[in-house]
Amino acid sequence: MKFVGIVGTNSDSSTNRKLLHYMREHFADKAEIEVCEIKSLPAFNEPKDKTPPPAVKALSDKIESADGIIIATPEYDHSITAALKSVIEWLSYTTRPLINKCVMIVGASHGMLGSSRAQAHLRQILDAPELKARIMPSSEFLLGKSLQAFDEKGNLVYLDKVKELEECFDEFLLFVKLTNQLLATEKFNTEQNKKFSWLKTAEEGALS
Repeated sequence: MKFVGIVGTNSDSSTNRKLLHYMREHFADKAEIEVCEIKSLPAFNEPKDKTPPPAVKALSDKIESADGIIIATPEYDHSITAALKSVIEWLSYTTRPLINKCVMIVGASHGMLGSSRAQAHLRQILDAPELKARIMPSSEFLLGKSLQAFDEKGNLVYLDKVKELEECFDEFLLFVKLTNQLLATEKFNTEQNKKFSWLKTAEEGALS
């Protein structure tokens, strides 16, 4: 399987980046994970022609062709970063590659909670009509005290968290396999959902 791992911050120093790079190496025998940065992407500005900038289109193409997505989100003020929200807005407003795409959410934070509020918020966002991602249910990987979590080689030193991450990742592999099999045999209006428009909905409501 091929996954895209999105670093959910524009920070140059991020333990969420370290977490994704660790996952890429640790699970190399199970899946190929390409770690993608968002720090160079422009802020969302709602272009009238709904055409994404080249860098956003490149990320969208990678998401489209991947078997699944892993998003590593920090927590800023009880939510995801503005940079990650901006990227999601680009994707939802333009190409909509996350529709019916399997997503695993992980997160690291300097405190004890491991981005739990941000992960809950991200789940709500990804369930929006323009996104409709297939989010792995009943599974959270929360890495607290992340500043001390990695050694100089980038290895995760909390052995209990290594085991927990392995279990979560195996669950995600199964979730992706079963979900993609279902999507391949059943019609879920993916293309129709990509054409969803709040403007159209408002116009239909005015006519009724």
